[in-house]
Amino acid sequence: MSLTRSEAEASDATQQTFAIWAAKGHQLRDPSKVKTWLFTTLHRECFRTRRERQPLRLDGLDEEKGDLPFVEQATERRLDAKCALEALARLGEPYRAPLSLFYLGEHSYREIAEILGIPIGTVQSRISRGKARLQQTLEGESSDDGAKREHRG
Repeated sequence: MSLTRSEAEASDATQQTFAIWAAKGHQLRDPSKVKTWLFTTLHRECFRTRRERQPLRLDGLDEEKGDLPFVEQATERRLDAKCALEALARLGEPYRAPLSLFYLGEHSYREIAEILGIPIGTVQSRISRGKARLQQTLEGESSDDGAKREHRG
């Protein structure tokens, strides 16, 4: 989901990855590398699909006027997670892929390096810089929301 930003596209890419596995999986010499091979193939398939399609433009939602309704704590946590995932989706690809694979896919630095075909040091720096950019984005949105509430009040 973090690579495609669409449940349907994520499902298609996953299905295509397993179709490729069915056709070429017998060529894998080291069975312990299956997980890495699948994620590498999925990563490549997502980008192949993205290159074939034009990016979709999403129009922003209209700002609601008036008082905000009471939101329960569990709902608030889900909304926070949604905001974090949306901010992750807006990061540049060099940062989004390593962060997604590390935090959402729970891969090691070594596995991420193999999946993305980059040195392990590059993975470490991209995760570090990506976290910093993600934090800046989320803090910026938080201060924008506060400014909007003060302006309305």
